[in-house]
Amino acid sequence: MPPIKKYQWTFPARFRTGAYGWKASRLVCQRLREAVYEIKKVTKKDPVLGAEGSVRLMEKLWPALEYVDSSSGALGSAVYKALDALIPIIIEAPADDKTRSKWLVRLWQAMEDDGVDYLGPVGDRWGEICGSVEVAGRWAEDLVSTLRSCWSDPSPRAYFHGATACLSCLLVARRYQELLELLDLNRHPMWHYRRYGVEALLAMAKKAEALQYAEASRGLNQPDFTIDQACEEILISSGLYEEAYRRYGLSAAVGNSNITRFRAVVKRYPMKDKSQILTDLIATTPGEEGKWFATAKELKLFDLALELAKRSPCEPKTLTRAARDYCESEPVFALGSALVALRWLSEGWGYEVSDADVVEAYDRAISVATKLNHIGEVTEYIRQLVGANDSASNQFVRQALQERMCAYQTGNPAAS
Repeated sequence: MPPIKKYQWTFPARFRTGAYGWKASRLVCQRLREAVYEIKKVTKKDPVLGAEGSVRLMEKLWPALEYVDSSSGALGSAVYKALDALIPIIIEAPADDKTRSKWLVRLWQAMEDDGVDYLGPVGDRWGEICGSVEVAGRWAEDLVSTLRSCWSDPSPRAYFHGATACLSCLLVARRYQELLELLDLNRHPMWHYRRYGVEALLAMAKKAEALQYAEASRGLNQPDFTIDQACEEILISSGLYEEAYRRYGLSAAVGNSNITRFRAVVKRYPMKDKSQILTDLIATTPGEEGKWFATAKELKLFDLALELAKRSPCEPKTLTRAARDYCESEPVFALGSALVALRWLSEGWGYEVSDADVVEAYDRAISVATKLNHIGEVTEYIRQLVGANDSASNQFVRQALQERMCAYQTGNPAAS
């Protein structure tokens, strides 16, 4: 293979040693996105050059970010996301043995210098980065004695930063039994390590044993939902969809919102009725039924959505948006949403609520009630709602609506 082409990268100048101060977390996150974009763009034309850029950025991470405050978690997430994009570029690059060996030496040094384990994901996939069974086997030979000694040491302080790299190499080198025996030496079993044992058992076509091994990995501070995902995948790969759904389908689904969780389950189990999936998910969060309002609305289960919103608090702004969006197509649902929004506002629920939010919910309710000829009942309900007590939240809603309600009572809503 010819030498790697010379290329004038933009990102290295932005990741100089000590380039960022304590409060630069947001800027660093932006620079990481820009660097990944640049590397991906180059990779499309020259995969080896793109891999070289990936290695170079990884080398520069710790020296550049050493003094940045990472306590919020945003920086760690940004680094993880960047590595998640860059590691496959290195793995898939069609580099010769000499080039890849140089990358491995540079990356290992970067991991040794890393003060906070930013490059942990690199070690987790070290066997794949090696590029071949033979290279992974050689690295395993270099690492396994150190890891065995560490895990055999009775001292609680014994630690080897290359533990996952060693396990990954053993897995890629197909030394499955040796990998399992090594894991048995660890006196403090962790899923972070034992997942390689699950992979080894699966590679040996021992799915039942792999499932048992994963289940036995549970314990204090272990990520149950990640273990659930692994167990679910084993059952699904065996065609046992019903058992997978019953045992792990709901707990394994994660996301930034309930609707994301719902979509994840639907994607995994397209044969299941969506309404049943929603019902099952709702049952997993007793006392928080209102948080499933948006999901039920998306399925056009409007009666259920309103029932959920009434059973437990739901974000008033979400309810008001629903009233706005469905005022023409589903006026009964829109009216109910607006009234429930006013109810939760009067009870003090809502994030950064203003007078305008209260007025909008009221206006939506009155507008739809007028179309449905329910204006009398609705205005009476609202009057009783805001006059029910003198709590601070109720007084806030009452004051916000004072002019609006007076205008409607005098028959001149335009006056407000």
